[in-house]
Amino acid sequence: MAGKVADLVKTLITSSKPTIKVIRQYAAVELIPPSPKDIPAIRAGINKLIHSAKTGAYRNLTVREALLNSLVAIEVYCWFFIGECIGKRHLIGYKV
Repeated sequence: MAGKVADLVKTLITSSKPTIKVIRQYAAVELIPPSPKDIPAIRAGINKLIHSAKTGAYRNLTVREALLNSLVAIEVYCWFFIGECIGKRHLIGYKV
């Protein structure tokens, strides 16, 4: 039985190496903090968002774009909520 478990673990490790390599590649690109050279692009994005809110350009979005924007907003809200729960170390309110 122990031999079969060892073979299964060895097979699992060898088959997951390509997947882990891809995950590492994406994590190296997506999870780095913004650098000083990214600040102008961030500013331009925020200005574009403010301009579209003022002019009502959000009314011209397709249903798919609006759905994707809504899902991104929900994801950001959920991560904020999870971060707050982690920071409080409690689910409901702060322990005083």
